[in-house]
Amino acid sequence: MLRHLGRRTFLDAKKLTIFANQERFSSDRTNTIILFVPQQEAWVVERFGKFHKILNPGLNILVPVIDRIHYAHTLKEQAIEVPEQHAITADNVTLTIDGVLYMKVKDPYKASYGVTDPEFAVTQLAQTTMRSEIGKISLDSVFKERETLNEKIVWAINVAADSWGISCLRYEIRNIDLPKAVRDAMQMQVEAERKKRASILESEGKREAEINVAEGRKQARILNSEANRTEQVNEAKGQAEATIAKARANAVSVALVAQALTRNNGMNAVSMRVAESYVEAFGKLAKTSNTVLLPTNTGDVSSMVAQAMSIYKKLADTSTSNTVQDKDKDVDAFITEELSKVKEEFPESKLQLELETERHKDDIVSKNFKRSS
Repeated sequence: MLRHLGRRTFLDAKKLTIFANQERFSSDRTNTIILFVPQQEAWVVERFGKFHKILNPGLNILVPVIDRIHYAHTLKEQAIEVPEQHAITADNVTLTIDGVLYMKVKDPYKASYGVTDPEFAVTQLAQTTMRSEIGKISLDSVFKERETLNEKIVWAINVAADSWGISCLRYEIRNIDLPKAVRDAMQMQVEAERKKRASILESEGKREAEINVAEGRKQARILNSEANRTEQVNEAKGQAEATIAKARANAVSVALVAQALTRNNGMNAVSMRVAESYVEAFGKLAKTSNTVLLPTNTGDVSSMVAQAMSIYKKLADTSTSNTVQDKDKDVDAFITEELSKVKEEFPESKLQLELETERHKDDIVSKNFKRSS
C-alpha cells in the first residue's frame, strides 16, 4: 500500500484508512466555478478545509482553488437493506432476522460532520435495537406484535440519529427464519389445533343433530299424547251419551210397561208373560251341559209367578190410588226404587240381560193385553 502511495507519508495512509467509509459520501464533483446543483441534493462546500456553505438546488458560483465541494447528499428517501442477524427471544428461541430501513437526510451539515458513515451507523443501530427488542418478548409475540416491534425500532433510531441529521421514516422486518426443530414443533402445533377445531365442529354438529332428533321426538310424543287424550275424551263423551240414551230408552220402556199395568186385565197379561219367560229360560238351560245352581222351588212355576205378580200388584195399587195427572211421576219413582232393589238381589250379568230385553216388553205386553181382553 505504501509503494502505491508513493510520496505520501505514513500519516496520510493512516488517515485514508480511518476515513475509508466516509469517502463514499465525499463528492467527486469538481469546482468549475459555475455549478448547477440538481433538485433534492445538497452539496457541502469547504473553504481552506473548513466548512463554508451548503449549495442549494440551482445555479451556484464558487471561487476556484479556494472552494472545494467535499460532500454531496441526496435529500430523497433511501431504502437501506439491513443484513440478517441472530436474535434470542425471551423464551430462548434463536431467530435469524433481516429487514429494510427507510431513511432520509434532513440536515446535510450534521450528516457530513456528525458521523463518519451515516448509512453504516444507522444500519448498526437498527441491528442492535432489533436484538434488544426481540429479547424482551416471546416467539409468539414476535409474530403477533410485528408492527409494534417495527415502531419501537424506528423510535429508538430517531432518538440516536437526531444528532446525525438523519430521520428514520420506517423499518420493516422482512424475513424471520426459525430453527428446523422449532418449525417442526410449530407445524405439529398447527396440525393439532386444526384437528382440535375439526373435532369441536364435528362434536357440535352431532350435538345439534341429537338435539334436533330429541326435539322432534318430544314434539311427536306431545302430539301423540294430545291425540290420545282427545280420543279418550271423545270416546268417554260418546260412551256417556250412549249410556244416557240407553238409560232414557229403558226408562221409556219401563214407563210404558208401568202404564200398561194400570189398564184393564193388565195384571193377567203380565202374569202370562212372566210364566212364558220362566218356562223359556228353563228350556234354554236344559240345552247346555253346564252345571247350574237352581233354587229349591224351580218346579213351582206358580210361586215364581205369584212373587213377580206381588210386585206388579203393588205397582197397580199405587197407580190406582193416584190421580191421572200424577201417574207418570209415581211410575218413574217406583221404577227407580225397584231397579235399585233388583240390582242388589240379582247378579250384574242377569240384570244386563233383563235390561236388553226391556225394549221388547212393550210389544209383548200389548199382545198379551189384546189376547186377554
